[in-house]
Amino acid sequence: MDFSLSILVLVIPFVMFLLLGLVGMKMSHKVAGWLGTVAMGVTTVIAYGIAFTYFFGTGQGQIAEGVRQQIVACDYTWLAITDTLIIKLGVLLDPISAMMLIVITTVSFLVHLYSIGYMHGEVGFQRFYAYLSLFTMSMLGLVVATNIFQMYIFWELVGVSSYLLIGFYYTTPAAVSASKKAFIVTRFADLGFLIGILILSYYAQTFDFLQLTGEPTSVIQSAGGATFLGGSVMAWALALIFMGGAGKSAMFPLHIWLPDAMEGPTPVSALIHAATMVVAGVFLVARMFPLYLQETAVLELITIIGIVTAFYAASVAMVQSDIKRVLAFSTISQIAFMITALGVARPEYHEGVGYMASMFHLFTHAMFKACLFLGAGAIIHAVHSNEYTAMGGLRKYMPITNITFLISCLAISGIPPFSGFFSKDEILVAAYHNSAFYGIALSVIAGMTAFYMFRLYYLIFWGEERDYGDHKPHEAPAVMTIPLIILAAVTVVAGFIPFGHYVTWNREAFDIHIDWTVAGTSIAIALVGIVLATVLYRKPSAVPTRMADSCRWLWRAAYKRFYMDELYMFVTHKIIFALICKPIAWFDRHIIDGTMDAFAHVTHYASSKIKGLQSGLVQNYVTVYFIGAILLAIVTWLCVI
Repeated sequence: MDFSLSILVLVIPFVMFLLLGLVGMKMSHKVAGWLGTVAMGVTTVIAYGIAFTYFFGTGQGQIAEGVRQQIVACDYTWLAITDTLIIKLGVLLDPISAMMLIVITTVSFLVHLYSIGYMHGEVGFQRFYAYLSLFTMSMLGLVVATNIFQMYIFWELVGVSSYLLIGFYYTTPAAVSASKKAFIVTRFADLGFLIGILILSYYAQTFDFLQLTGEPTSVIQSAGGATFLGGSVMAWALALIFMGGAGKSAMFPLHIWLPDAMEGPTPVSALIHAATMVVAGVFLVARMFPLYLQETAVLELITIIGIVTAFYAASVAMVQSDIKRVLAFSTISQIAFMITALGVARPEYHEGVGYMASMFHLFTHAMFKACLFLGAGAIIHAVHSNEYTAMGGLRKYMPITNITFLISCLAISGIPPFSGFFSKDEILVAAYHNSAFYGIALSVIAGMTAFYMFRLYYLIFWGEERDYGDHKPHEAPAVMTIPLIILAAVTVVAGFIPFGHYVTWNREAFDIHIDWTVAGTSIAIALVGIVLATVLYRKPSAVPTRMADSCRWLWRAAYKRFYMDELYMFVTHKIIFALICKPIAWFDRHIIDGTMDAFAHVTHYASSKIKGLQSGLVQNYVTVYFIGAILLAIVTWLCVI
C-alpha cells in the first residue's frame, strides 16, 4: 500500500465526526451506528494495509543494516518560527507508530461494533458515534505525529474528546463532575508538557522527532550544560514532558480522574483504558526514549512513580465493589508496569529489554483489557448494575462472556500460554536487570493482580447466585459477543507473535525471549494469588468479611482510595481556596475595589454639590459672575496695598 494513503486514517474518522455531529440527528440510530462502524472498518483496513506494507513489504519499509527505517509521509510545512524551528504536519511511520495503528483501529472498530448493541435506544446515540470518531482520529493523529508540537495538538484533542465522552450523560451530575475532573487534572499536567516542549525546542531548535531522537547526545549537549535547581535544564524539560504523560496515563498522584471516568458509557471505558488515552503517556516516553536514556535521573524518577502507582492501584483494586472501578484501577496498575519497564532501561546494558517489554505489554494489554471492559459492559447490560453484589452465578446465563472474561483474567494474571504472560515476563526481566528490589516489587504486584482479577471473576460468575426474579440475565446480542470472541482469540495467540523482530526502535533489534528463572517464579506467584482468590470467593464464604473486619481501617482506607480524593479536596478547598483565594478575593473586593469605589464616591459627592454651577439658568451665571468679579477686585486691591 502507498504510504501517502496513511493520511486517510485521520481523514475518514474526522469526516465521520463532522457528518454525524452535524446531520446525525436526521439519521436513525441504526443508520448512524452502522455508518460510523463501517467507516471505522475502512479505516482499520487501511491501517492494517499500511502496517503490513511497512513490516513485510518491499522498498521503504525494509530493514536496512539491521535497523527498520523511519518513514515520513504527507509532510507539510505549517509554521516557520525561525529558519530552523519549523512546525510541520505529517505522518511518521516507524515500528511503534505502525503497531499503534493496529492497536487503536482494532479496538476502536470493535468498540464501534459493540456499541450498536450496548447503546441501543440511548438518547444522543448519533452524538456518541460522532464523539467516538473524534476520539479515534485524535489518538491516531497523536501516534503518527512527525514532531512533538503536532503531537501536542492531537494530545489536547484527545483531552477534549475524553471530556465529551466521559460527560456523555450530561444530565447526570456525576458524569458532568467526572468529565470536568478529567479535563482539569489532565490540563494541569499538560501545562508541564507544554513548558517542557518549549524548553526542549528552545535549546534543540527543532520540534522534529527524527532530529530529536536521531542524535540524542547532541540534543542534550545543545543546552550547553545549563542547570536549574541542581539539575540540568534538559532533565527538567524531559521531566516536565513526562508530567504530561503521567497525567494522561493516570500515574500517581495525577491518577484521580481515571476511576471517575467510569461515569461514561462502558464502551468508552474500553476505548480509553485499552487503546487510547491512558497509553498516550507510555507512547510519549517511548517516542522520546533515546533522549530519556541520556538522563538517567529522569528515568529513575519514572521508575519510582511507576512502581508506587502500580502498588497503590493494585491495593485499591483488591477491595472495590464496582466492577468497572476494579478494572479502572487494574488499568492504572498495568500502565504503571509499562512506565516502569521504560524507566528501568539503562545505557549500560541492553536498553531494548525495558523498551520492548513496555511496547509488547501495551499491545497485549490493549486486547485483553478491551475484552474485560466490554465483558463488563455485557454483564452490566444483563443485570443493570455495576456492583458485584447484584451478580453471582452468571456463568450459566452468559457462557460466552464467562469464557472470554476468564481468558482475559488468565492473561492479565500472567498465566501461560496467554499473551499477558509473555509481555509481563519481559517487564519483570527488565526490572530484575536494573534492581532486585524493583523486580521483587513488580513480582508482588503481579501476584496481587492475579488475586483481585480472580476475586472479580468469581464474584461475577461463581459465588452465590442472586435472585434475578422473572428477568433472568442473558447473553448479549451478537454485535456485543463477537468483539469479545475476537479479542479473546487475539489474547490467546498474541504472545506468540515475534514482537521484538518487528517493533524495534531505531537503534538495534531485540528479540523477546523467556527467562524461565523469572517466568517460573512469576507463574508460581500468580498461581498463589489465583488459588487464594479461589478459596475465598469461588463459593459463598464468611472468611472475606471476617478478614475485612479484622483490619477494618485498612480495608476502608483502600476502599476509599487511601483518601486521595479527600486529600485533593482538602488542599484545594481548605488551603488554596480558603487560605489563598479567599484572602486575595477579599483584598480585591475591599482594597482594590474599595479604593476605586471611594474615588467614585468622592467624585460623585463633589459633582452633586457643584452641579448647580452649570444649571443652565442665566440669572445664576450672572450672579456667580458678579460675585467672582467682586472677589477678584478685593484680592487685587489687597495685593496692591
